[in-house]
Amino acid sequence: MTTVSDAAPDPVAPQGRDPVAPLARALERAALRHGGAHCAALCLVSLAATAAGLLLPAVLGRALDLLLAGEPATRWVGSATALVVLLGVLDACAGVVSGTADGRAAAWLRRRVTGHVLALGPRAGDRFGAGDLAARLVGNAAQAGTSPAAVAALLAALAGPVGGVVALGIIDWRLAVLLLAGAPPLALLLRTLARSTTACVADYQRVQGRMAADLAEAVGGFRTIAAAGIQDRETARILRPLPELSRAGHRMWHVQGRAAAQAVTVAPLLQLGVVALAGFLLTRGEVSVGDLLAASRYAVLATGVGVLVGRLAALARARAAARRLAEVLAEPAPAPGTRGLPSGPGRLELRQVTVRRGGRTVLDGLDLVVPGGTALAVVGRSGTGKSLLARIAGRLTDPDAGEVLLDGVPLAQVRHDDLRRAVAFAFARPALLGTTIEDALSYGAAAPSPARVRSAAREARADSFVERLPHGWATPCADAPRSGGESQRLGLTRAFAHGGRLLILDDALSSLDTVTEHHVTEGLFAPGTARTRLLIAHRATTAARADTVAWLEEGRVRAVGPHEVLWRDPEYRAVFGEETTRR
Repeated sequence: MTTVSDAAPDPVAPQGRDPVAPLARALERAALRHGGAHCAALCLVSLAATAAGLLLPAVLGRALDLLLAGEPATRWVGSATALVVLLGVLDACAGVVSGTADGRAAAWLRRRVTGHVLALGPRAGDRFGAGDLAARLVGNAAQAGTSPAAVAALLAALAGPVGGVVALGIIDWRLAVLLLAGAPPLALLLRTLARSTTACVADYQRVQGRMAADLAEAVGGFRTIAAAGIQDRETARILRPLPELSRAGHRMWHVQGRAAAQAVTVAPLLQLGVVALAGFLLTRGEVSVGDLLAASRYAVLATGVGVLVGRLAALARARAAARRLAEVLAEPAPAPGTRGLPSGPGRLELRQVTVRRGGRTVLDGLDLVVPGGTALAVVGRSGTGKSLLARIAGRLTDPDAGEVLLDGVPLAQVRHDDLRRAVAFAFARPALLGTTIEDALSYGAAAPSPARVRSAAREARADSFVERLPHGWATPCADAPRSGGESQRLGLTRAFAHGGRLLILDDALSSLDTVTEHHVTEGLFAPGTARTRLLIAHRATTAARADTVAWLEEGRVRAVGPHEVLWRDPEYRAVFGEETTRR
């Protein structure tokens, strides 16, 4: 697959240089290439339509001269009719080919950016937000996908004025010189338009993305909003940027309208000058009546700034959208490793791991060792970096400093497939990806057998829930209503089914009822379990079952030891809040 990695910005770009611009240009070129033959066909069709439009005034002028002279003009009238029909056919073909090229380019852009977002992992959501990412992948990718058609249309629009000037020169060189005398103001007008439109469109798309992010956040928390009775307040918050969006839109149309108005003041004067000069030459017998007719039409084509304004505006919108996609691609994704993972017990080691988010150091020089085959519970107050540690431990994201090793091999060096087979995750809010429940539980780098999935479901106490569904294991995920605890049991089933030497549970037991948690943890912490287990724990009962507990505080490991030993410290007990009081 073609990539744009060769145009990735230098990580040490000179100060003042825009690192996203070259990547955006490379993305436009790649989209153009992925339009393939459709882009080439679109250029040919557009240029053919322009050529036909340039021929038509000459043919009509010749037909008029013959008719005025009383000579047969049937062939020329027929040619003019054929050209009109051809123009209609070419316009229709251009519409079909343009739509196909746009669709292919947009599809490639979505695949390219989606792949990079998935490679970034949680970092993408942290950096841009789910709503803004959705806006970029849906709206901006479609807008950027129009770049091939916009380029072809702009080339055809430029060919019209150039061809018009050449045609005027063929009729009489003085006509072309007169028209070229007014070209500099028009060129300056178009240059100013391109710059101003790009800035306005970028502002408009940026505000759209912000509103999409706010909307996604509200949809995710709709139960909280409804329970608090603040629907009107949230609606006002989401729509608060509307005036800014309106101003950006008005600026965009104001720029285009002003350019069109300025063009109207210059272009008609040039057209009138050409017609007047052609009329003067007609009185002197240097041009014919047909030439006068053709010259009037070529003057309109040569000063067709209105068409160019529209084409430039479309290209500016596509380029602004491509830049927003390039901003996502500019985020560095973890480089895939090349080493295989040797056999081992699953010993996990974090060495001087430091992670920064939003200008804050969340994990600070953290050292931690989990011996193979043991269970470590990570506890700490909210905001101490527990979930971030879980991501780091399974390389869903990379640390800013330090390294993580599994059986002595740095995770950054391990091949992707080997790593995903070795590490299994379960989350507090698991996402079920797949058509049916069984598909969702088998989802992964290597699909487990149906027997293994059912065995894992029994371990997670999810088998009875699944078998009560309308179609059992074949029930579509969308038709399987489930509670938070049932979703967590399915997430645990998927993690258990995929095996691996390291199992990471990121608060994956928090929604289970006490009885179910007891049964699940009995199997999870059973003696002789081969895999290494890392658990983000919020309950004292869960921490008590682990072999060892790591107590995080302010991004550092404050203490490591058995739960019953740490429990003697009142500050440790305070980590579990109200549960401590009940105990």
